[in-house]
Amino acid sequence: MAAPWWDSTWADRSGPEYRCYVGNLPYSTDEASLKNAFSSYDPMSAQVVEDRETGRSRGFGFVQFEDKQSMDKAIQGMDGQELGGRNITVSQAQQRPRRWRA
Repeated sequence: MAAPWWDSTWADRSGPEYRCYVGNLPYSTDEASLKNAFSSYDPMSAQVVEDRETGRSRGFGFVQFEDKQSMDKAIQGMDGQELGGRNITVSQAQQRPRRWRA
């Protein structure tokens, strides 16, 4: 029997996530500049993943969109484009497991 506070597929009540994985980011990229780079595709939010100990960017991040159509256009338009002197990789992010806590 699955407990609702463990990672599981138990009663996943949230809707689909429309998130892109963005790889090969320059270490100088912050959340504002990442969101700005995707601004023509109407992103809801952007997140740059940082190292816990140093606080420095790990070179990848995520951009979230309102709908699948915006996400697909962003993937087609931005994959392989240059950002801060580096060619970025853009693909659909894998769904995160949900953590339910009692």
